[in-house]
Amino acid sequence: MVDPLAEVVTLLQPAARFSKHVLGAGAWRIRRSDAGQPFYCVVLEGGCWLALDTLAPIELQAGDFVLVPAAFGITLSSRVPPTDRGDTLPVAVGNGQFRIGEQAGPPDLRMLAGHCSFGSPDAALLVALLPHCVHVRGEARLATLVQLVGDETRAQRPARDVVLSRLLEVLLIEALRSAAGTAASPGLVRGLADVRLSAALRAMHAQPAREWTVAELANEAALSRSAFFDRFNKTVGVAPMAYLLAWRMALAKDLLRRKPAGGIAEVAERVGYSSASTFSVAFARHAGQPPSHYAREQYADEDQGSDAALLP
Repeated sequence: MVDPLAEVVTLLQPAARFSKHVLGAGAWRIRRSDAGQPFYCVVLEGGCWLALDTLAPIELQAGDFVLVPAAFGITLSSRVPPTDRGDTLPVAVGNGQFRIGEQAGPPDLRMLAGHCSFGSPDAALLVALLPHCVHVRGEARLATLVQLVGDETRAQRPARDVVLSRLLEVLLIEALRSAAGTAASPGLVRGLADVRLSAALRAMHAQPAREWTVAELANEAALSRSAFFDRFNKTVGVAPMAYLLAWRMALAKDLLRRKPAGGIAEVAERVGYSSASTFSVAFARHAGQPPSHYAREQYADEDQGSDAALLP
């Protein structure tokens, strides 16, 4: 059976950036504006507040896990926020640990926080299919995975980067599928948690080249056309055909980077277009450039990367 979530995560190519072990005490506040930087944190002990520009503040407790695939204006603060409006600067205390707030005395918060990166050149397109924020409570598996990521980040073991990339991919999938039963923001995760919509999403991913109509997708979901359209739009955050177009374009870009033997005509056929010219028009409208230009840019980047690898 086709797994849409696994397909999206595989194309995203998650990799580790860094992970910090943070200790908090007293009153503190940290603000970050990391547009496009995927952020995650797990609260190991105590608690704090998390606020995003687009969402209401969330009170985090021990065992909570948060994943923000594209972070904008993140604010973390103590349960009792400071009276002033200034920001608190973390202080490195050794062994990969950072202290925020009061520097003396036992901490009342311990958490692991960090960034990952998405290797796909089209990460923004794929991230748009995910929830804005994933908040999972009481999942010990996630805490274990994040701890493994932290340990591997600080160590210098053989094959470190390979292990980290695999751990991050598992972590991302685990976080997203764990969020299926929570109040995740609109996106693919909420869609897959809906039994009716899940059938339609899986059908689109199983046959992206099929000439789907809203009526046919509604039939897959066993809903009326209007009920399906409204439910899909509200739950996934985009209209059904807009989702299908985004997924087709993500697949097309991945195929173009792989240099298919049949060229643009093969890519067009595999993502549901009757001709290379029709596909080229749709691709240019969506990506801002013809597929031939996009492919040449990708090949050039690869060649430069190969040349750079040979330099001392």
